[in-house]
Amino acid sequence: MQHSKASVNLASNENPFGPSPKAVAAMREAAARAHLYPDNDATELRQKLAQHHAVAMEQVLVGAGSTDLIGLLARSLLRPGLNAVTSERSFIVYGMAVRDAGGDLIEAPVRHDGFDLSAIAGLINAQTRLVFLANPNNPTGTLFDRGATDDFLNNIASHVTVVLDEAYYDYAQYFATRRSVQYSHSLDYVREGRNVIMLRTFSKAHGLAGVRVGYALGDPCLLERCTKRRNTYSVSLPAQAAALAALEDQGHVRHAVEVNAVEAERLGDELLKLGYKIVPTWANFLYCDVGTDADRGARHLEGEGVLVRPLGPWGAPNAVRITIGTPEQNAELLAAIKKLNTAAAADS
Repeated sequence: MQHSKASVNLASNENPFGPSPKAVAAMREAAARAHLYPDNDATELRQKLAQHHAVAMEQVLVGAGSTDLIGLLARSLLRPGLNAVTSERSFIVYGMAVRDAGGDLIEAPVRHDGFDLSAIAGLINAQTRLVFLANPNNPTGTLFDRGATDDFLNNIASHVTVVLDEAYYDYAQYFATRRSVQYSHSLDYVREGRNVIMLRTFSKAHGLAGVRVGYALGDPCLLERCTKRRNTYSVSLPAQAAALAALEDQGHVRHAVEVNAVEAERLGDELLKLGYKIVPTWANFLYCDVGTDADRGARHLEGEGVLVRPLGPWGAPNAVRITIGTPEQNAELLAAIKKLNTAAAADS
């Protein structure tokens, strides 16, 4: 999605603190070798990720971000007549990938602005091959815990692969620790050989959205099928170098998630005071119901130099998704909203 020239961009769930300095240095060094093709198998990065997660290297597939991997999974498992199941108001790329593969997407209604896992399970049929579960969910920021995941997986037929999309894992894990919630043990499912694919990305807490690198952990046979369908050299040399370096700088990730948690509470409280409905978040964004045409409100904010994401395409025309920025960015957002509210009250 192309960015506007607005001074504060809170529309795309990017890390406002940017990448680790170690990752920047690694990309600069890699730029000197830009005349060379990257390792098509991302061998060093896969080895590092396998070690990091205590899985076999054959259980790791690196791709050009989560969106690339979602597309590979859809093309590997779907065809006309087959379907994937997810929830309404979830990651918009699921539907795009499923339709591109010739399959059908079946969506369960949302429940309390989040996933209704029982309803999702009830929609699975003999033609279902994939279930997409974003946890936390984008754009609502909601989460289901490990107990709910266990219950769901224990009742899923063996012909269905469940994709646990954990793009916002680092933020969610930090919130879960603070809130005494058992969040995810998706790695246990992978190690046990369950019919599960876990997706993670370097685009969020690691601040590498611009170089596109993510990874899948799961069944080696399925990942091999995906490998045969990927584009050659899809993960660039700078991206691989940046990801390797980012894994070595957990302090950078820790700073991002700590500030995010503080700002999520502060920004959420201020928006509540302004009369908006806020869904408690487990990620780096807020789902905000503004009670009126969100697209118009977002355009007015853009005029004040602040970008947010109106959610009409997700089936929520009165809601926006607001990335949690730096304290300074969040202050600019609130000032812009208050200015617009004052002007609207004067006109009424």
